[in-house]
Amino acid sequence: MNYIKENIVDIRNVKAYCGSTCVFRDFSLLVRDGCSTAILGPNGSGKTTLMKLLSRDIYPVADPDSYVRFFGKDRWNVWDLRTRLGIVSHDLQHNYLYGARGINVILSGIYASIDTWQNQEFSEDDLEKAGEVMEKLGIGSLKHRAFGAMSTGQQRRFLLGRALINNPDALLLDEPTTGLDLSSTFQYIEKLRLLMRYGKTVMLVTHHLHEIPPEIERVVLLKEGRIVGDGKKSDVLTSETLSELFDYPLQVVSVNGYYQVLPGV
Repeated sequence: MNYIKENIVDIRNVKAYCGSTCVFRDFSLLVRDGCSTAILGPNGSGKTTLMKLLSRDIYPVADPDSYVRFFGKDRWNVWDLRTRLGIVSHDLQHNYLYGARGINVILSGIYASIDTWQNQEFSEDDLEKAGEVMEKLGIGSLKHRAFGAMSTGQQRRFLLGRALINNPDALLLDEPTTGLDLSSTFQYIEKLRLLMRYGKTVMLVTHHLHEIPPEIERVVLLKEGRIVGDGKKSDVLTSETLSELFDYPLQVVSVNGYYQVLPGV
């Protein structure tokens, strides 16, 4: 019997606003389990609104012919959803409490909270899992360091660990290497590559080609609230399509599964 992949995200005919601006009209997107996907677009393309839809920070305009479903369900307790879809976003990093200790950043993922609180209980198993996650991400030595005293790259890895503590089915990442230097960038990407090799599905929202690991084969191009390209990475990431996407002449270079762009002629 063939195994039918579950739909992680199923957005159908959605209309959505960011403030008073209508960003999406009749917008649809499907991401299945096992199909790691990069969503690429310039500033103003709708990436931020899409992140807010997926993180349940905003909701679409009510319409019987449209929906946003996660794992086949329309309605979720947002805290339960966070145990299946781990999210690392810019908003989370900016809003996280600077005084939170590293170990508490990881543990806070169990309750999807910002830092840990006195009413929250953590078992020995929880503490053991948190330790394992930190060791896998190479941040075990920082467990007692305050979040605000960490480098940007260290903060990103702790927030990734926070998302991983519940062993979610999928990860949703928002431009995860922005602000990192080269070594931190590729160390972070290597962690993502390892997770995908072990079966984790990743949704990556970005405007940086170098953030897209070789293991991601599907790329969706987003422009002005519309999907203008969707398919295999080698077919979608071409000089012609990206020049049109970013309204600037570009030349695409591919090496060892990574893609980068240069100014076109």
